[in-house]
Amino acid sequence: MSEAIRILGIDPGLRHTGWGIVTVTGTRLSRVAEGRISPATDLPLPERLLAIHTGLEDIIARHAPDEAAAEETFMATNAASALKLGHARAAALLAPARAGLPVAEYAARLVKKSVVGTGGADKNQVAAMIAILLPGCKAEGDAADALAVAICHAHHRGSAKLGSAA
Repeated sequence: MSEAIRILGIDPGLRHTGWGIVTVTGTRLSRVAEGRISPATDLPLPERLLAIHTGLEDIIARHAPDEAAAEETFMATNAASALKLGHARAAALLAPARAGLPVAEYAARLVKKSVVGTGGADKNQVAAMIAILLPGCKAEGDAADALAVAICHAHHRGSAKLGSAA
């Protein structure tokens, strides 16, 4: 029997950072937990970033994943939005890196294609496939997207270029 690997998937965002954890044993996937970190929008930017970072640190401490994966930035309405999203990604990526976890990054189109079969899938299609791939899971929105990132990593981890804090 194959060794179980626990994967943390992260869908970074300044308003909502989705997270999801799956266990992979051979080709079998199982859901561990999911949720989202939603800092108050009236907080100053540094405090929102701290909330994302400490929230993910708490999740890592509670669920002890072996590896992490995050969705790459794929669009922003303007340069200021792109910069803020970049800050949120940095806060999110720093938590698993500080925990010594290898971290992979995947394009949004690859995540969607890995889960739904098409890179142009919308959030509802991703959530529907998550419910099929992880029976009993009712994740939606950012949490479903984060589980999709974890599943994408489960499928591609052998060929992924993993970064590590070590």
